[in-house]
Amino acid sequence: MRRRTLLGAGLAACAAGAAVTSPRWRPNRPFRFFTAEEAATVDAICERLIPADRDAGAKQAGVANYIDIQLTRHLKKHQRTYRQGLADTDAAARTRFSRRFVDLIPLEQDHVLTIIEANSKAFFELILNHTRQGFYGDPRHGGNRDMASWKMLGLPYPQLRGRVKA
Repeated sequence: MRRRTLLGAGLAACAAGAAVTSPRWRPNRPFRFFTAEEAATVDAICERLIPADRDAGAKQAGVANYIDIQLTRHLKKHQRTYRQGLADTDAAARTRFSRRFVDLIPLEQDHVLTIIEANSKAFFELILNHTRQGFYGDPRHGGNRDMASWKMLGLPYPQLRGRVKA
């Protein structure tokens, strides 16, 4: 057997094995950390914190995507706080209005968020800060889709050393 054939077969086997065992590979699951229900709740919370008007809001800017990605990277230490905070948010919505948070009208959602702000202050401040980061941050981190907040503020694409706008 030739050396190139052996190396090629070995690389192909490694690549195939890595694709199957990779922790990021999840068929039919669009989120890395959140379940679909949790992601919908995060999306609804973020949309109430930065709602759309004539400009895009947090939902259109993909802030939930930013938070989801970052909770598997730099914000791993906040995973438990998010799980508990999202469960508390839905529990408060069900207790007060007998529906999930995402099924409430905006005024009812605001009322539930007021309850969460008072009772789960750590979670509320955390999701508020992460919503701001995802909305105003660099799109390469998963939020600020289509540079929505930068366009709203009239900012040009920031020129960073070593980065060329594609």
